[in-house]
Amino acid sequence: MAKVAVLLPCYNEALTIRKVVQDFRAQLPDAEIWVYDNNSSDHSAALAAEAGAKVRHVRQQGKGHVVRRMFQEVDADVYVMVDSDDTYPADEVQKLISPILAGEADMVNGDRLSSTYMTENKRLGHNFGNTLVCVLIRLLWGQRVHDVMTGYRAFSRLFVKSCPVLAQGFEIETEMTLHTLDKRMSLVEVPICYRDRPAGSVSKLHTVRDGIRVLKTIFNLFRFYRPELFFGLVGTALLVMAFVLFAPILAEYFKTGVVPRQPTLNVSGFLAMAGLLAYGVGLILGACKKQSDQIFEILTSQEKGREVQRS
Repeated sequence: MAKVAVLLPCYNEALTIRKVVQDFRAQLPDAEIWVYDNNSSDHSAALAAEAGAKVRHVRQQGKGHVVRRMFQEVDADVYVMVDSDDTYPADEVQKLISPILAGEADMVNGDRLSSTYMTENKRLGHNFGNTLVCVLIRLLWGQRVHDVMTGYRAFSRLFVKSCPVLAQGFEIETEMTLHTLDKRMSLVEVPICYRDRPAGSVSKLHTVRDGIRVLKTIFNLFRFYRPELFFGLVGTALLVMAFVLFAPILAEYFKTGVVPRQPTLNVSGFLAMAGLLAYGVGLILGACKKQSDQIFEILTSQEKGREVQRS
């Protein structure tokens, strides 16, 4: 039988953590349930231990640090990661792990936005931010993802042990999704119900601050994962600016034989050189990226072969 691990990041969730652990224990009686407490000032860790979870402590503040420790330390065949705020129903966990068990997916997202999220969530900034992130990924990666920021996911062992977690905070969800798209892993989304936090429970997500972090993550990963397109766009923009400045000067030269506005001519020349340099940088980094992808494919193929042997 496949070994299943339930991973619960936790920060000041004393109101809900016991119920979440008990709900997932009822749905997955043979699974290991891990609660990674991130410097909670309430009794979250003690309540989780009383409910039967294995508790670990992460001193570096931020969800990204917690996920990194989870992925490094927990060994399983199937991983379920879910927020500890009781907004995600445990009775839908089979929908998430079934594609992993069948070998059809490396990551399964619980899609809230296609069901009850927009009506249950009372923070309009979160609704707008989730939609904006989905639109940006669709534009920059050409992939349609319905819910990038969901806190309810299932992973294969291959994904967990190959995903480099660099994010520190809530931008970790975006990082994991883009890693899946970039490495051509199989991503499946299943609609799930979402309910708002119970009375007295407070969200740790800051709409503006964490929203800026997510947008910065998208920008950086677009630069890292698709350098040819990124620097191609930069180079094109610089060349267009250079042409806009140079065209009137060239027209005046053909008309009068005089080169007017020498400083503008110099600026257009520098912009043109910078644009060509950006194209060159994109080509070089694109070649490096392709080589790293080839190495990744070799390593993942070897890991898949070992999994087949173990099974």
